[in-house]
Amino acid sequence: MSFGLLLLLLIAVMLVEMVNESAVSFSRFGLGFLTSSTWDPQQRVFGALPFIYGTVVSSLIGLAIAAPVGMAAAIFIVELAPPWLGNAVSALVELLAAIPSVLLGLWGIFVMVPFLRARVEQPIIERLPNVPFLAGPAYGVGLLAGCLILAVMVIPTIVAISRDVMAVVPKDQREAMLALGATRWEATTWAVLPYARSGILGAVVLGLGRALGETMAVTMVIGNRSEIPASLFQPAYTMASVIANEFTEATYELYISALIEIGLVLFLVTTALNAAARLLVWRTARAAR
Repeated sequence: MSFGLLLLLLIAVMLVEMVNESAVSFSRFGLGFLTSSTWDPQQRVFGALPFIYGTVVSSLIGLAIAAPVGMAAAIFIVELAPPWLGNAVSALVELLAAIPSVLLGLWGIFVMVPFLRARVEQPIIERLPNVPFLAGPAYGVGLLAGCLILAVMVIPTIVAISRDVMAVVPKDQREAMLALGATRWEATTWAVLPYARSGILGAVVLGLGRALGETMAVTMVIGNRSEIPASLFQPAYTMASVIANEFTEATYELYISALIEIGLVLFLVTTALNAAARLLVWRTARAAR
């Protein structure tokens, strides 16, 4: 219990310290800091909207890609695959989760980005020239690349938690459906997934929290331009990326305070999402007892 209280105290100290250090920026810009799109260190004008936009959009699109894939993999591991194959797939997923983000970033730069530029973005621009959010030029690096690298990084989290949640669903649920003449897939769809719904939603929310805070791999492929992109193919920026890129360049108090205020916003959002996800998973585990 004492260690748990110590952890809560550490989080509280971090929060208080970030609030204090961001006071200069908050007193200068107020809530307009969150709605302004101007980020100009030379003129000492700071607005976080491009970074908030890039973080939210890249995380949501990455999650929209990762969630169906992760849930399908978890269903296959728990419900459909023989034990030996399910264990092998689980091991591969855990291996993917263990890859350092900087290595995924390198893979993104040298493999994914050239492929996107030549095989995905350029053909789409040529065939759909009048679609605003798919407008060119084809850089390769940009918001789309950031979304895809986030999807790769989020899939192991969704798979691992969804697998554990579905594994604790009582066997009586499945056997009752099978006894009524349902197929194995129907038993999974009608008995397992509704029972594990809260836990699966928690896995998705926890994956969103992971995506919001991811730094290195996204920084390497998203382009790092402090503008709100109108197209998925244009460079963007995230809150974590701007902190990582510019903290060493912050040479005066207001600049440092602005970066810390961005960190404070990111801290509050990710903490709230992780707490909500843990609550949803706990509800499912409790109902299964």
